[in-house]
Amino acid sequence: MSISTLIGSAGVALLLIAFILNLFKLIRQDNYGYIFLNVLGAALSGYASYLINFFPFVILESTWCLVALAGLIRKWFPKPA
Repeated sequence: MSISTLIGSAGVALLLIAFILNLFKLIRQDNYGYIFLNVLGAALSGYASYLINFFPFVILESTWCLVALAGLIRKWFPKPA
């Protein structure tokens, strides 16, 4: 098994874990764990896609990672009331 397959599999597994936990209401979307699983999973999946030169998924996963990072930043620095 190639390193890109291992990295991509780990990334997709993290994304699926976050999705399943949220779907069964074991974790909320605004939970740090959920957001972190999305950031890390998307980053790993995007990097694996880059390694195999599959750029549609590089764009998809990079966007996913950036949006999740934005959610994490919003949670760290909430707007004052």
